[in-house]
Amino acid sequence: MSKKSVLTAAFIMLMGAVPALAQDVRPEVSINLGWTFSDGVSATNPVIAGGQIFDRVDPKDSFSWGAQVGIPVNENVELGFLFGSQMSQLVAGGTTEFEIGDFMVNTYHGYFGYNFGPGDAKVRPYFLFGLGATNYGGTDYTGPNGRSGTLASFTQFSTTWGAGVKGYGSGHVGYRAGASWTPTYIKSDSVGWWCDPYWGCYVVGDPQYANQFSLNGGVLFKF
Repeated sequence: MSKKSVLTAAFIMLMGAVPALAQDVRPEVSINLGWTFSDGVSATNPVIAGGQIFDRVDPKDSFSWGAQVGIPVNENVELGFLFGSQMSQLVAGGTTEFEIGDFMVNTYHGYFGYNFGPGDAKVRPYFLFGLGATNYGGTDYTGPNGRSGTLASFTQFSTTWGAGVKGYGSGHVGYRAGASWTPTYIKSDSVGWWCDPYWGCYVVGDPQYANQFSLNGGVLFKF
């Protein structure tokens, strides 16, 4: 199933839950814009190219946008779906930096949210936690040694954590401002052996996560 189909199916399922809700709770849809600070992972084996040593790879900090659908369960709790997209460049780092190519990072998370304060408050702080996946798009590149190729797209499990504030006007339009953190597991590096008299010996790994820290704000529609 394509990423577009996943997003569409999730939206349809969430909107289908609306009739079962109480009449005084209404679904919310947000369009968010922001800036994302990203980091990647270090290389297991450094690469020498063009007379330089490269030992890590990172997405570049860049503009990001997203869409969010939240379905209230009661006055304070909501369940929803959160999509985010960061338009970036992939950068190899080490003794110098080299821009590999354009790079897209898309995130897809179902989430649990908690809104503080009474349901009719004009301003409400919120917290959310989500489970889902992060997709790193493929890119064509030409390396510092002149070699070219294509990096394949791949998807990894991720979580997302967010907090912020919502503001409501007299009508159906409001605003949202917040921050989020999305850690994505990428790989584990071997750091040695651990031995137990009963279980025997096995390799101990050091997990590495790529992180996205986002500051964002946008328009909120309450139906």
